[in-house]
Amino acid sequence: MTYTFGLDTFGDRNAGADGRPLSHAQTIRNVAAEGVFAEQAGVDFFGIGEHHTDYFPMPAGDVVLAAIAARTERIRLGSAVTVLSSDDPVRVFQRYSTLNAISQGRAEVILGRGSSIESFPLFGYDLADYEELFEEKAALFAELLKGEPVTWSGKTRAALLHQDVVPHAESGPFPAWIGVGGNPESVIRAARLGFGLALAIIGGSPARFAGYSQLFQQALEEFGRPPLPVMVHSPGHVAASDEQAKAEFWPRWRDVISLVAAERGFSIPTEASFDRETGPHGALYVGSPETVARKIAANLPVLGATRFDLKYGVPGMTHEQLMTSIDLYGRQVIPRVRELLAAERARVTA
Repeated sequence: MTYTFGLDTFGDRNAGADGRPLSHAQTIRNVAAEGVFAEQAGVDFFGIGEHHTDYFPMPAGDVVLAAIAARTERIRLGSAVTVLSSDDPVRVFQRYSTLNAISQGRAEVILGRGSSIESFPLFGYDLADYEELFEEKAALFAELLKGEPVTWSGKTRAALLHQDVVPHAESGPFPAWIGVGGNPESVIRAARLGFGLALAIIGGSPARFAGYSQLFQQALEEFGRPPLPVMVHSPGHVAASDEQAKAEFWPRWRDVISLVAAERGFSIPTEASFDRETGPHGALYVGSPETVARKIAANLPVLGATRFDLKYGVPGMTHEQLMTSIDLYGRQVIPRVRELLAAERARVTA
């Protein structure tokens, strides 16, 4: 079984050494440097999630990914996620097809309904249409991936009649996933449309998501589709020791969750709840390389997943802290996870 390991960012606004926020522009430049460095550190994938806020100033991640693509050769690049509900599927397809051309076939896209909803009022969409917007647009995106002229009609955009959508891919469709935060209907939708399943696990025991992976594979079989991959996306931070990682991450994590708690329905974290989430059965991957590696290696088989993306950093951390985390993740965590998974396979088959 082949496992892959990625890093995701929301363009979390950096702070300087003095604790003051850096400009949006400098944060964006830092993300580009982090993506380039991720390849050097041995990471398989680098993803940028779409957000439109002061603390996540990343509304055009595909532009930043193109800049990274021009400076890299191997690492895969994609969204994490693109809020398809408040965008045009044709334009999303064209942007990532263009990224695929620039990167010579390294593009991917993760599509989301919008757990962060700031894009809806920004672009004039009604939250009352939340479900219909994503259902129609995801179905259209699945048609676009086929690479053939598209005929489609619906309520959420203009109809298409035998429309040729360019640019054409050189070697088939790029990988596409649907991000799911715990909705069974979204799992079934991903299977029905033929997308990979990206489990966004940001709180509680990861093991509780195992049923979604099983549901996904069962649904694929019922829809007559071949098995498709499952990935896990979770927040975390790697430092030299558990104590250092928690000291760097906890105050910033507390601040950003407190900021979005009302909108997203989150509880305000306490140090006790943070300790539970960073423990063996929580959703946060915060600690030394060995601690983080052991947690990833324990959860991937339970979840039936073959890919893990660490959503690294939070607003208020420094670029230097993030670069250190990337370095430790690529050079120490990933090789150690592979070693632990190989040892477990050998034990099971012995």
